[in-house]
Amino acid sequence: LEDAVKSGDSEEKEEMHRLVDEMIHHRVLGCILDQLPRAHHEEFLERFHAAPYDENLIRYLQEKTPKEVNIEEKIKEEVAKLKKEILAELKKKS
Repeated sequence: LEDAVKSGDSEEKEEMHRLVDEMIHHRVLGCILDQLPRAHHEEFLERFHAAPYDENLIRYLQEKTPKEVNIEEKIKEEVAKLKKEILAELKKKS
């Protein structure tokens, strides 16, 4: 992704990074909430907003999501899908 934005000025790059960060945030949270039973949404969101980089969040998700769901894999798949979408859009624009 960094290579795709090298031609822009620093303001454009900063804006691009901000937009990508927002997209990742929304898509990953959506993915998590899709897998996490609704009864745990509020508690998870409170924990996430209090400490978004807390490594214990993934343990919490592993405990609260159904056993057949590998939440880490679901998140990785969602990020990979988003990366492909972003790169495809950038290629269209160049």
